[in-house]
Amino acid sequence: MVGIGTTILTVAALGIGKPVFAPLAFALFIIAIVWPLQAALQVRLPRLVALLISMIAASILIGAFAHLTTWAFSHVVSHAVAEAGQFQVLYAQIAEWLEGHGVDVSSLWSDHFNVGWLLAAVQRVTTTVNGMLSFSLVVLVYVILGLLEVEPAIERLERMTNQTVAQVLLVGGARVAMKYRRYLAVRTLMSAVTGLLVWGFISLCGVPLAREWGIITFAFNYIPVIGPLLATVLPTLFAVAQFDTWQSAVLVFGVLNLFQFLVGSYLEPRVAGNVLAISPFFVLFAVFFWTWLWGLSGAFIGVPIVIAILTLCEEHPSSRWVTELFGAAPVARTEQ
Repeated sequence: MVGIGTTILTVAALGIGKPVFAPLAFALFIIAIVWPLQAALQVRLPRLVALLISMIAASILIGAFAHLTTWAFSHVVSHAVAEAGQFQVLYAQIAEWLEGHGVDVSSLWSDHFNVGWLLAAVQRVTTTVNGMLSFSLVVLVYVILGLLEVEPAIERLERMTNQTVAQVLLVGGARVAMKYRRYLAVRTLMSAVTGLLVWGFISLCGVPLAREWGIITFAFNYIPVIGPLLATVLPTLFAVAQFDTWQSAVLVFGVLNLFQFLVGSYLEPRVAGNVLAISPFFVLFAVFFWTWLWGLSGAFIGVPIVIAILTLCEEHPSSRWVTELFGAAPVARTEQ
């Protein structure tokens, strides 16, 4: 009972403390990615200069990713507005089919999609954008201070009286950082492969905005489970409006899902190997759990949090059963 109560209180604290803990989780992830560059630069440059170069490099990469994604979405929205008439015809056809099967679309629309709903949606979008800006600022502060604290933190751990805990944190932390870098590299490569496949296929099909859909697929694939689903549904909706037959749209949907399946279930595990081995069920649970707890930021950071938990549990015999239970393959370790 004590363990259950502690778990409930911890989850509640993480939910209530989202403005503090979510940026911290992102910052730790970024620190693990950037630290090798920072450490290499510090050998030849002053510490603060190395930090400045590391932050500029990270900002350029993140800024380029954000710019490409925003560019792609803006083109999709512009195209949707320009083709509003076609989408209206599509809506009328769907409404007619649903009403023929007993679903009153007009009352459903008036009840849920009115002016009040539209104003509330605009307000939510504005609030989300403002929240993202403040979130990014907090993450930036955490990352700068964290990069300056890496070496002092290692020294403090090495001087700890309880060397069992110190070694778990030192060795486990190093392995978590290595897995984070491997995770990001694999995720980036697989997202790029999927994006190129989607770009090429949609171009062949004649669906508009092929480049944009390729970039959006690349961006969405950083979110496990939910991202690939959105990356297949959205282009399919545009394909429905583009083609006269439902069969063509179904073909687009099927091929896009086939790409996601082949890359995500066949190619990615072979590239990543056993380094990132996590039970698929646990990945799905982590994505939905952290999305429920922290929203969109939780969807991005949920799997890295799970990687950290399982890696740290693996470092101590008393908690190694957690990794053995939720890993995709049994963890072979030799007892010291």
